Amino acid sequence: MPDLADLRDRIAQLAAGYSRPRRIDGLTVFSATRTTVPLGNVTEPVMALVAQGAKRSVLGGQVFDYAAGQFLIVTVDLPLTSHIAAASADEPFLACSLPLDPRIVAQLLLESRLPSRMAPDGPALSTSDANPELIDAVARLLRLAGTPDDQRILGPAVKREIHWRLLTGPQGGLVRQVGLADSRVALAARAIAWIKEHYDEVIRIEDLAAEVNLSISSLNRHFRAATSMSPLQYQKQLRLQRARVRLLANPVDVAGAGHAVGYASASQFTREYRRLFGVSPGRDAARLQSVHVSPE
Repeated sequence: MPDLADLRDRIAQLAAGYSRPRRIDGLTVFSATRTTVPLGNVTEPVMALVAQGAKRSVLGGQVFDYAAGQFLIVTVDLPLTSHIAAASADEPFLACSLPLDPRIVAQLLLESRLPSRMAPDGPALSTSDANPELIDAVARLLRLAGTPDDQRILGPAVKREIHWRLLTGPQGGLVRQVGLADSRVALAARAIAWIKEHYDEVIRIEDLAAEVNLSISSLNRHFRAATSMSPLQYQKQLRLQRARVRLLANPVDVAGAGHAVGYASASQFTREYRRLFGVSPGRDAARLQSVHVSPE
């Protein structure tokens, strides 16, 4: 696929010399010559396109694999555990990502008058093959990198085109949820924003429902549909993922990491950490340190 070859070349050129993801005018490019161990992070609404290699993301028990020529769509902040599944020195992992902009999606929906589509079943993320039009638009956006005037004048139009390709593509029903104020994604996003601000506190579901102006049953229904978990399960995953990042920086302070994310009981923290990651906090931190994994 010629367009994919061009995309690989553009990403490799822009990411050369950078050991971490490089951000250019809102776009992120990344290259890696080896696979990585699974790490958790809250992934914000984004389109991530793989040009070479493969990656795996897990939400709860659901696995999402995407490889060269495929993209991942995430339409609400989700606690994903991800790792690079295919990479080598000869064929490095090459990928780029672009945040989804609700304002652009809403504007395109108003201007285009696209026919109504039912919200798809399942959580607020999915993977698909990228069509040539999407790959071409992303490659053109990458070509603008390094030329500030071109980025400033032409970049917004190309980003808008990318959103349009996503909106009219195989995941259009999911993407349109980003631009609808009353969609399940928008409703779940309001609850998620509040949880992220109060993740280290005791959260009562009644208080959360009142904050987002929903009944408890509606909150649970919309939240579970978008995230495949309850609000309290989301909070727990967020706590444990942030504790894991703290342990990478200070692997000997297990109790401190648990306390910092809201656990009053060290034994409860250790028990729930082991349940999610399959190993105790101390052993997990030592293992990650041994393979020199960066938390970013």
